[in-house]
Amino acid sequence: MVLLTMTPAIVAAIEKCQAVASVEEMAKLQLADNPSLLYPRLGSPIAHEKLIGISEMLRAHTSYSKDDRSGSEIESEHAVRLNSLLRGSRVYAPPAQPKPEPSEEYKQLMARLRKEDEARRYERMLNPPPPLETFSQRFPASANTNMFPTATDLAKEEEDEVTYADVNRQLAMIANVLISIIACSVAIWIAARNWSVPSRLGLSMSGSILVAVAEVVIYAGYLRRIKEAKHEEKKKVEKKEIMDTWIIDGSSGVKSTGSNIRKRAKQQHKIEN
Repeated sequence: MVLLTMTPAIVAAIEKCQAVASVEEMAKLQLADNPSLLYPRLGSPIAHEKLIGISEMLRAHTSYSKDDRSGSEIESEHAVRLNSLLRGSRVYAPPAQPKPEPSEEYKQLMARLRKEDEARRYERMLNPPPPLETFSQRFPASANTNMFPTATDLAKEEEDEVTYADVNRQLAMIANVLISIIACSVAIWIAARNWSVPSRLGLSMSGSILVAVAEVVIYAGYLRRIKEAKHEEKKKVEKKEIMDTWIIDGSSGVKSTGSNIRKRAKQQHKIEN
């Protein structure tokens, strides 16, 4: 069952159906668990089965012969068709249910929590907590001010170290590639000294390009391996195990929890005896 909203055409059709139909016919239209048709209003819900029954009932009561029908009767017949009744109608969406009224216990609990929160805010306003200070801020004149760097300083130092390392690695890579290209071209030029100058030049250029491509491929593979190694290192889980423990005693110094304790205990027992 689909509930639709009543349009002016549907309201007029229901009123006309109530006027021309008998009580028994209207009772048949009233299905169980469906909205009533006694007081039709715009926007009220109506089941699609009722709409089909109203259309069929009105068409049965307004049936005329083809020769006897006038223009108004033809228009009236078209107005009671299901297509005309459905025009402008939408699926009915029931209004949202009102929220249940909270219980007295809930109201009392919320009132108590609000009072406690207001009391805490008022207390913090009167007695604000001291701001968090670093060692350098707490003791600016101390000689050991720079012994405890802040988290921001540590992050900056790490970032600078990473940046410098990247720059040095890239500069070294560029220098190595240039040296390899120049050395290869010079070696080929000297080795082909018996050839003509164009041949020597082309061979040197080809060798230099080949060496440059090989250097780039090797460096790309090196970077890929470093990236994979870092990824694998992050996956590893650090496990910590207790290798040995000690008992610090003021009378006898440091004692190990191993077999030495039993030996010392036996020696002390023999001396006492």
